[in-house]
Amino acid sequence: MHAVTLLSNPAAPALDPAAADALRGAWGGSALRWLAPKEAAEFMVPAMPDNLAGVWAEFQALGVDLLVQPAEGRRRSILLADMDSTMIGQECIDELAAEAGIGPQVAEITARAMNGELEFEGALRARVALLAGLPEAVIAQVVAERISYTPGGRTLVATMRAAGGYAALVSGGFTAFTAAVAAHLGFDEHRANVLEVEDGRLTGTVAEPVLGRAAKVAALDEISARLGRTPADAIAVGDGANDLGMLHHAGAGVALHAKPAVAAQCSLRVNHGDLSALLFLQGYARAEFVEG
Repeated sequence: MHAVTLLSNPAAPALDPAAADALRGAWGGSALRWLAPKEAAEFMVPAMPDNLAGVWAEFQALGVDLLVQPAEGRRRSILLADMDSTMIGQECIDELAAEAGIGPQVAEITARAMNGELEFEGALRARVALLAGLPEAVIAQVVAERISYTPGGRTLVATMRAAGGYAALVSGGFTAFTAAVAAHLGFDEHRANVLEVEDGRLTGTVAEPVLGRAAKVAALDEISARLGRTPADAIAVGDGANDLGMLHHAGAGVALHAKPAVAAQCSLRVNHGDLSALLFLQGYARAEFVEG
């Protein structure tokens, strides 16, 4: 059996009951189960629909995400999450660059790296080099003044942990940011790159080895093995090219508001919903959510 999930933006619910029921009927699905009124619903079908791509596009135009996945084992016990533009709304290195007066130059490199046009590790080193001399104190200022959290994040982490799950924040960004974000959102652990500092200023270098695409996959393997589980027990979420490895390696990989080149390589794509979409995908109804 496959689970079909329909969901929209919780801030502006757009799921029409008639449209949802019409799709259920067309695909010969089971009874429609509402996970949240006008916001999210699901039903089961015996096999992957052969016209999914076309129907997906039709629902996208209505402001609704349509996701289909095997129903068995979809409630996961590990959350592996990217940070920048996933759990938070910003790219931290771009925010540091803005404070240094080189925002556009760094942001262009970031965009190309996240879309898979540049090799991540080299692009990170190049961007960090441009930050040489920036006072370390700017990091705390950026955390306090420039960082916003993606809606649904604290609830996602809290709900999965309340059900016995484990949550890890694994970022190609920097520990100076993941420490604060992980603490705010309730993650069990965080991993990221280390910005090197000397005499209170950034040196323009990052500690080696750089945590990039391969390191995120390795983190998933290490964490799941340590917990006595497997990568199939994990749901991963990210938006950039360096997330593709873990998205493909996890039991469920969700491209959240992802770069076009990344979304094109993922079967589970969320373009309208927020982080609560990961709970709906696992079959949680909003009434079961635990507020963080």
